[in-house]
Amino acid sequence: MLSGSPENLSEWLERIEACHPSDIELGLDRVRDVAARLALDFPRSKVVTIAGTNGKGSTQTFLDHMLRSAGYSTACYSSPHFLRYNERVRINGAEVSDAVLCEAFAAVEAARGTIALTYFEYGTLAALKIFAQQAPDVVLLEVGLGGRLDAVNIVDPQVAVVTTVALDHTDWLGDTRELIGREKAGIFRAGTAAVCGDPEPPESVAAVAHELGASMYQVGTDFAYQELSSGWCWQGHTRAGVAVELTDLPLPVLPLPNAATALQVLHLLLESPSRKAIESALRAATMTGRMQQLMLGDTECILDVAHNPQAAQYIAGRLAKSPPAGRLHVLLGMLGDKDVSGVLTALQPVGQCWHFASLGGPRGQSAEALAQRMHVLDPQAQCWTYENVPSALSGVRQHVGAADRVLIAGSFFTVSAALEQLERST
Repeated sequence: MLSGSPENLSEWLERIEACHPSDIELGLDRVRDVAARLALDFPRSKVVTIAGTNGKGSTQTFLDHMLRSAGYSTACYSSPHFLRYNERVRINGAEVSDAVLCEAFAAVEAARGTIALTYFEYGTLAALKIFAQQAPDVVLLEVGLGGRLDAVNIVDPQVAVVTTVALDHTDWLGDTRELIGREKAGIFRAGTAAVCGDPEPPESVAAVAHELGASMYQVGTDFAYQELSSGWCWQGHTRAGVAVELTDLPLPVLPLPNAATALQVLHLLLESPSRKAIESALRAATMTGRMQQLMLGDTECILDVAHNPQAAQYIAGRLAKSPPAGRLHVLLGMLGDKDVSGVLTALQPVGQCWHFASLGGPRGQSAEALAQRMHVLDPQAQCWTYENVPSALSGVRQHVGAADRVLIAGSFFTVSAALEQLERST
């Protein structure tokens, strides 16, 4: 155990960053040992665990809003954060206080003894400690990486969700969708519900559900949705197998496929969800850094953490439906271990001007490298390069007009830096 006792949240975060030599070390033994010492238990809460390459956060957000609109108390754990660590741990939609986090960190520190925990494992145990004390009606846990060996998987869920399966984090999860699907489906449990929102999932997802004896609810088979000109409709099933249909639903700001997945989960958790609560949640559900709309002076600005081709394709599709009167400026900063060419290829049909920002750290991709990748796709592409996100934002300001639109994407680091800069300028 490190010497000295942290006195505030900032000092605690420094402590947990220094607790383990690696950022990632998959495995549950260490976390389970500490959780047993903390006597973590959730006898009064239903637990929903959400894994997936894309869509975890918005699925959690839809569920949180739907449940709270129906009068149920909720707790949410997600990662990473944008501006404040407190964003990761929320009770009934509100971030927990510094004091509550510090108390939970102190409990984990006292329990872990000589066990080295990663930053994510430490934070997960602290969140679970808080949720066990608060005992909300429903606990919504977002997987950090993969599923089977992720720290949140020490908790047995009543409903487990896999939103999508795409190639990402291949060094940790495998280099095929079949391997990655098996890792994500590792959150399934025998005799419980397993919901899959990927319309074309790898066979391994259903195979794991069958091996474990989990009840599978697959989009396109067990639940479905259709987008219409003025809204959308949804069909699904209750846990008892009763068919349910909802028509004329309001279109959400966040991705519609994840709203459909959340509705299936909701009908497995509740006997008869309120139509009014569902409509209210669909209208209210928004997230920081996911199709988030702000203004950059007189120019509309959209921020989204999309960092893989699947997410970039979704954004491009949304933007293509309502193009700006002027040009779309894309401010992009990415990590070197991501599929940069895939993201650029997805965004190329909608982007006209490209502003590339270098990201620091050992994984950061340089702006010049991003521009080179863009010029391979389009030698005539109009590109600017910047040393960091703040300087890229300043550069964008000099080139945009009121009729233009700006998309800021590529990484949580990119969006976080942009949000911090925009917050300072307001």
